Amino acid sequence: MLSQRPSFANVFSVSSRVVLPIASLLVWGAVAFSAVTWGLRWSATGAAPSNATAAAQALPEVDASAAARSLGATPVQAIAAPTLASRFQLQGVMAGGPNAGAALIAVDGKAAKPYRVGALVADGLLLQSAEGRRVTLGAAMDGPQILVLELPAKK
Repeated sequence: MLSQRPSFANVFSVSSRVVLPIASLLVWGAVAFSAVTWGLRWSATGAAPSNATAAAQALPEVDASAAARSLGATPVQAIAAPTLASRFQLQGVMAGGPNAGAALIAVDGKAAKPYRVGALVADGLLLQSAEGRRVTLGAAMDGPQILVLELPAKK
């Protein structure tokens, strides 16, 4: 008996059905890789087309304040920085001796809080003393007074 061997034509046709799609996939993959590589190189250099740079250089200088005036803008007045005394409002005092007492003080327009003598009020200012209708604030208890706050006059 003769063994049945596949003929050369049958082997070539079967392998071409597998090889051609694989070869096509490899070629198109190489094309895509090349396109991505060149695209990344061009974008990394930041080189712009020469027509765009020439058009950008041809634009005239613009005076922003003149453009704003022509559109109806009014000049803005500089707002003065608040003084240290305007940041604090004394709303109540409870005197208790030379190194005792408390005060009700509103800082920067916020709700008033009670502070004892020696407590930090704001920005490195301590309540140094509370006496009668006024309090003194300073950097240290035994240091010079920086600010004196008084209760508003009674109506």
